[in-house]
Amino acid sequence: MINLGSKKIGMPGWKNENMLSDETLKNIYGQQALQYFNEDNTSLFVFSNSKSFDLIELEQLLQAVGWGRRPLRRVKRALDNSLLKVGLWQHDPKFPRLIGFARCTGDGFIDATIWDVAINPVYQGYGLGKELMSYLMRCLKREGISRVTLFADSDVITFYKRQGWTLEPKGNKCAFWYSN
Repeated sequence: MINLGSKKIGMPGWKNENMLSDETLKNIYGQQALQYFNEDNTSLFVFSNSKSFDLIELEQLLQAVGWGRRPLRRVKRALDNSLLKVGLWQHDPKFPRLIGFARCTGDGFIDATIWDVAINPVYQGYGLGKELMSYLMRCLKREGISRVTLFADSDVITFYKRQGWTLEPKGNKCAFWYSN
């Protein structure tokens, strides 16, 4: 189930009782938040590019995917200087849980680079990484970004190739996407 503002889109047979109202969604997650249900319709996930991040929770997510510890002051500076930050939360009315993250740097007009894409391993394999990237790319397109570079480790390159990313000529850690 996807909620694009007041326009709700879903699959036949999916239930709407777990959907957040537009007002609740905006109050908790921000203006451009998007709702998403998993296939069995038991968990509500929310993508947002305006909800702030708890640095400890972000650090825990990044450690869960196997990345080394980073000084929190530097992480905060990196976030503050990012063009776009996107989070994926498993919704809970009392304590939404951060389960996905990505950020972009760039000039804000033509070029952007995607960094630090992460989905908690417990939630991998359910299409949430693909949905996170789709949400992130829509946000960049809305800003008029026409060229995107992605830095990714070699063990996840297949994931990005399946989404249409093209490897840089030497096939190392970088992929490219160009807007049509």
